[in-house]
Amino acid sequence: MRPEYGINQPVQEQLRRLMDGVGPGEDATPEMLQLNGIVKRYGDFVAVNGLDLTVPRGEIFGFLGPNGAGKTTTIRMVAGVLEPTEGSVLVGGYDLATHPVEAKSRIGYIPDRPYLYEKLSGGEFLRFVSGLWGKDEPPSEDRADGMLEIFNLLEWKHELIESYSHGMRQKLLITSALIRQPELIVVDEPMVGLDPRSARILKDLFRVYVERGGTVFLSSHTLEVVEAVCDRIAILREGSIIAQGTMDELRAQVDSGGADLE
Repeated sequence: MRPEYGINQPVQEQLRRLMDGVGPGEDATPEMLQLNGIVKRYGDFVAVNGLDLTVPRGEIFGFLGPNGAGKTTTIRMVAGVLEPTEGSVLVGGYDLATHPVEAKSRIGYIPDRPYLYEKLSGGEFLRFVSGLWGKDEPPSEDRADGMLEIFNLLEWKHELIESYSHGMRQKLLITSALIRQPELIVVDEPMVGLDPRSARILKDLFRVYVERGGTVFLSSHTLEVVEAVCDRIAILREGSIIAQGTMDELRAQVDSGGADLE
């Protein structure tokens, strides 16, 4: 079973209020994410080698593997940052290659390195992101303030991003991905740069987000993060999936009883 975790009840209740409205529309497909024969080559080097994967709605799916296994390359293809050499990526039933706007509008992307516009304030950046998707209305502003408050960033809202620490930038990026309430969160190494309190909040945030109808697809090489957070896991090695399932299913595959992911 996944270990229990949590923060104080008032913060959990605030997270639930902020995540209201995340759920999909009536015509939504049961599969949130589908990878069909995904291949990514760089010259003769094969970074990702024929991935087939389906992630249903309402699940936290973890991608685990050593450095160089192809996790970040896959995450970037799912987010629409990279194009696959072969295969297709479907988000909510929309092919990223043929219907990019429909597919990307359903995604909130949190990369492992928070590249932001440093000459904007935190509040200006969040309004900019909301405006890109036509979500620059009062509810988005309220959600932004609520998220910033939870992450202890509200007092920094009007400060330029160039004055933010790495961890503060990461929390601002997380906020920007969630304020427009996408159906799918795609996140690479979610805990990088976060202090222990913020990391714990993020774990609760993902769980509340999924309870409200969202889906999370995350990659990590940190075993305890994947074990604590994810409903199902795929283990990647040299660009190929070598095992996938729940923790209990993975243990059964190696006949190791109570073995952990390591």
